[in-house]
Amino acid sequence: MKFEKDVDVITRINECYSRMSKGKKSIAQYICDHYEQAVFMTAAEVGKMVGMSESTVVRFAMSLGYEGYPEFQKSLSVWVSDKFGSVEKVGRKFGKSNEGEILSTILQSDMANIEHTINNIDVAAFKTAVDIILKARTVYIVGLRSCEPLADFLHFYLNIIRGNNILIRTTSVSEMFEQMIRINDRDCIIGISFPRYSMRTLKCMEFANDRNAKVITITDSVHSPMNLYSSCNLLAKSEMASIVDSLVAPLSVINALVVALCMKRPNEVAADLKMLEETWNNYQVYLNDEIDFASDAPMIGYPLGKNKDKEEA
Repeated sequence: MKFEKDVDVITRINECYSRMSKGKKSIAQYICDHYEQAVFMTAAEVGKMVGMSESTVVRFAMSLGYEGYPEFQKSLSVWVSDKFGSVEKVGRKFGKSNEGEILSTILQSDMANIEHTINNIDVAAFKTAVDIILKARTVYIVGLRSCEPLADFLHFYLNIIRGNNILIRTTSVSEMFEQMIRINDRDCIIGISFPRYSMRTLKCMEFANDRNAKVITITDSVHSPMNLYSSCNLLAKSEMASIVDSLVAPLSVINALVVALCMKRPNEVAADLKMLEETWNNYQVYLNDEIDFASDAPMIGYPLGKNKDKEEA
């Protein structure tokens, strides 16, 4: 496959991944997950790590548009240098700024990301995502690395809206497949990934697609490799103003998704919330809900209540 010279190595891997052989996919995964080590390794050493021959690694490099492994390694070195140079870029950008200026700049950047998302998100895809989630037997959710908090948030609220939700948590690809082994055409998976895209998340999406499950993505661009396995893509801008990934717009999209789902099942959600409130009260889940500091109401069985009684005695 031909690329422009300025296309970085990870983008090339992501764009070619779906057409790679099983062996080349193993190499791609290793490179993306261990780029700090791979940048110093020979083709033979990379091959040894993934159980492939040196010639297979060389062919992998050439399939990405490089003349050979040395050119591939040089491109990877440039990418790694740029990545770890992001701290220096932040220093140049904010070096003379005070805390108030930094706060204002970051918040304005996040606002711009949300505005861009509002103007460009596919509303039809959003509606489709809501319908898919409501109809699915089981909803699988995967978001790794910096996207893990987004997956956690979505999973928490989906458990209130509907049952049978599985949050995929692991650092091993084989364990991920074990958690998804029963996925089929009655289920759906929601994959969340932003640059630099997680190869493990991509493998989950590929596996779900192969099993004919409905695939929903929350990602940043129509060019995202996440879209290779999905026809329902919710795009949210995540452009960084610093070394920290900006996930404000993606979280807003997830918020909207949760609210839209609630509006589709208002009675069921209200009943579940009522049951949760009763459970929290019965089992004293929240401290402030259980202790009325403004009154002398007895707190039966609560340790602080007993201490108070002793002091008054």
